[in-house]
Amino acid sequence: MKINFQDVTDTKGIEFEDFCLKRDLLMGIFEKGWEKPSPIQEASIAIALSGQDILARAKNGTGKTGAYCIPCIEKIDPELKRIQALIIVPTRELALQTSQICVELSKHLKFKVMVTTGGTDLRDDILRLNGVVHLVVATPGRILDLMDKGVADMSHCITLILDEADKLLSQDFQGILDRVIKFLPPERQIMLYSATFPLTVATFMQRHMKNPYEINLMEELTLLGVTQFYAYVQEKQKVHCLNTLFRKLQINQSIIFCNSTQRVELLAKKITEIGYSCYYIHSRMAQNHRNRVFHDFRQGNCRNLVCSDLLTRGIDIQAVNVVINFDFPRNAETYLHRIGRSGRFGHLGIAINLITYEDRFTLRRIEAELRTHIAPIPKSVDPKLYVAEHQLVDDSVEAENTMANATASVAAAASASASASSSKPVTVA
Repeated sequence: MKINFQDVTDTKGIEFEDFCLKRDLLMGIFEKGWEKPSPIQEASIAIALSGQDILARAKNGTGKTGAYCIPCIEKIDPELKRIQALIIVPTRELALQTSQICVELSKHLKFKVMVTTGGTDLRDDILRLNGVVHLVVATPGRILDLMDKGVADMSHCITLILDEADKLLSQDFQGILDRVIKFLPPERQIMLYSATFPLTVATFMQRHMKNPYEINLMEELTLLGVTQFYAYVQEKQKVHCLNTLFRKLQINQSIIFCNSTQRVELLAKKITEIGYSCYYIHSRMAQNHRNRVFHDFRQGNCRNLVCSDLLTRGIDIQAVNVVINFDFPRNAETYLHRIGRSGRFGHLGIAINLITYEDRFTLRRIEAELRTHIAPIPKSVDPKLYVAEHQLVDDSVEAENTMANATASVAAAASASASASSSKPVTVA
């Protein structure tokens, strides 16, 4: 069950069929359960199909990935057995998720999607690139390495998409994208998507983009479906407070953020000790281990995931209805990306912040910067704010309607085409 809020439903009534997409792509869209375009999809798909550069700001969880994947897939010619599009994202987990969405959308089309990230065997990537690849989803360092080695031929790659562009243009990846773009043909389309855009974006835009079409759907930075609370606690009482939340809240799945990898592991151990199932994930883990944890959590094999800010960007797990900042983030950008892990694509969720005395000024500063309200947590949190069975739309009915509409829509498109537990207080040190 879900409620869809304005950030995904405030549309102009456009249908996916109105974009004149390939019939096989429409089938993939509807089979994925995407019934109507979200506002960011309405605003950008047609522009992307025209070939114009795009600079798009939209909230996390409102359909950004679909906004660029759909036109990207539509423009690829399966008969041309070359790389024609490159999607770059900042993290390995986001690369895996994005490539999976591309595979699902293009399941009825005859072209090959490849994902390549650091931390995996470079030889495997080289072997795959010796075969046919039409679309590459990559992290910056790995794709540049493959280009430098002359393995990834980008001479026919006319579409470059940068998701979570603020992170890609940060100091962490400084200079890499400039080098990547040198391998692309002069006549290419560049599309940037993110929830926040620092000054580095303006510099990049002036250097590499041609009269980009600007889309700004960020009247309010925080997701409408996410209710935010804070609780003042002493550091040594945080685990006890977390245990209380576990007992009182109706958690479908939760993500719990810490500010360091060491605290991630310590907290995960404490949560297990007090009797709750828990996974953890952070950047210092081996890539195959991270992939397995992310996959198992996404499959619902565990209710709670403790992580560092590795998992703040773009990761879409719609079953997550509770986000807890065990450690309060240091800036508004990180806070925004963290709480965006709940309330994905119009679903409801809550974000709970455990605030120490030292955090109080940061809390108010972030609240002011995001023009949002973070309320004191009440003694009892209304389940209507975050629990599926208390929300308005019955998913079983919605699923039936979606499939019925999908069948009718694809048939219509084809026809048109033919005619044209409690614990003692403990400290995580």
